[in-house]
Amino acid sequence: MTRTTEPSTQLPRVGRQLSILRTTMTAKIKLSILVLGVGLAAGCGAARPSKYYQLTVPGDLAPAANPNPVPITLLVGRLTGPALYRADQIVYSSGGESMGTYEYQRWSEPPTEMIAEVILRQFRASGHYRGVYTLRSDIRGEFLLHGRLYDFKEVSGAPIVGRVTMELELRNIKTGTSVWTHFYTHDEPAAGKDVGAVVAALDKNVQQAVAEFRSSLDQYFAEHPPAQPAP
Repeated sequence: MTRTTEPSTQLPRVGRQLSILRTTMTAKIKLSILVLGVGLAAGCGAARPSKYYQLTVPGDLAPAANPNPVPITLLVGRLTGPALYRADQIVYSSGGESMGTYEYQRWSEPPTEMIAEVILRQFRASGHYRGVYTLRSDIRGEFLLHGRLYDFKEVSGAPIVGRVTMELELRNIKTGTSVWTHFYTHDEPAAGKDVGAVVAALDKNVQQAVAEFRSSLDQYFAEHPPAQPAP
């Protein structure tokens, strides 16, 4: 006796279920991609632009005329400091131990590098020395001027101030001995509460610091005149 087997009705039903599942998953994936794209677009549109600030640096002009400059070549070396001042963030403090940095307001260069450049240009422009160069140059000098930056930040209060604390040292390159040091610290009041006003206060403070360093070093060489070079 021959038995006839009827076609199964389960296979078409399974096929339809798989098709519906694939369609649903595809729709969910497309929706997820669309939501992600909208989120990224919204995030890009809401991004705040960063602002950059710099200190006032004298132009690379010819030194002031001086018929009798101190007969030395002065090399300006590195200005060291904490990690915060070797980066480009603008630092603020409430006056205690804690400090923070602004996210969208930054320096154009790390403060240690900017201040070293101000020192180099100010001393060179004074015309008070036979020559002033950076330590990285190929010029050989008799004295090395270098130092450390301790504070370069906004300090909240009434009023807000720009605090600068730093120390410079003059070293006789031939003997390796330190012959002069000068410590500077000052809080310069800001004219307002915004970051631009604090930057202006810090800039003014740095200019005052470099002027004080120059005056003190001039006095040192007036009291300890270096030997004239042999003809």
